[in-house]
Amino acid sequence: MKRNWVCLLGISLSLFVCSCRGPSDRIIRIIDEWNERKIIYPTQMYFTIYGQDTVSAYPVLDNKYSIITYVDSVGCMNCKLKLREWLDFIVGLDSLADSSIPVHFFLHPKNRNEIISILRRSNFNYPVCIDEHDSLNILNNFPQDMAFQTFLLDSSNKVIAVGNPVHNPKIKELYLKIITGESIMTQGNKILTQIKSNNKYIDFGNFDWEQEQTADWVLTNIGKALFVVEEITTSCGCTIVDYSKEPIRPGQDLRLKVKYRAEYPEHFDKTITVYCNVEGSPLSVRVVGNAK
Repeated sequence: MKRNWVCLLGISLSLFVCSCRGPSDRIIRIIDEWNERKIIYPTQMYFTIYGQDTVSAYPVLDNKYSIITYVDSVGCMNCKLKLREWLDFIVGLDSLADSSIPVHFFLHPKNRNEIISILRRSNFNYPVCIDEHDSLNILNNFPQDMAFQTFLLDSSNKVIAVGNPVHNPKIKELYLKIITGESIMTQGNKILTQIKSNNKYIDFGNFDWEQEQTADWVLTNIGKALFVVEEITTSCGCTIVDYSKEPIRPGQDLRLKVKYRAEYPEHFDKTITVYCNVEGSPLSVRVVGNAK
């Protein structure tokens, strides 16, 4: 097992060497120092939502994997946090993993009210520990470079990989590969999935132009991640698409209700375009027919 971890950290190292500017020997030293190192938690700490409701007292040890990220008070906290990207990552993580993967946020702000304001503006309703005394860092002495202040841990809180998955897409891919044991498709900060369509085009045939036409376009999530539709556009206002805005889990269908109302008799050839987390996005389907 140890050799596997060393190998994974070697992959992590190669990602940093390729993506970071600076001497590689410094990166080698940091990776080597944190290889299989156990994270030590303070005996007293509190996780809250928006700095108010206490939701947890201590990270549990019975999770196969967990992620811990530490953000210090140096520089722009909002820029370093990227909370919306973290929310997207957590949602995608939950859809891929067999069990919940906790992400522990430890924030050491200069101003408590400022960090609470950032959490609220970002609608970040995920538990965080506002560590005003910097207790976690005092116990562990984290690297000063924020690129090395996030860790993937095993069930014993030992470090498996180092790096921030929302700042570095390659690190994100590495984390997901370790957690799932498989190769995961990503594109930027998106976790990609695969879908199957029930139609290459929708043909309404001949119909009375004064009668509204409806049809279903079904997209089945055959991948391993949530299927998320970001936006749907149509080539004209006579074509309307109704659909659920909820993410679609693997193996489930997204049923798009397509409505066409002609303004006058005509042969028509319209297009529906779906922007989503699928390789090759956007997807499109033609809507054709003859309104008499």
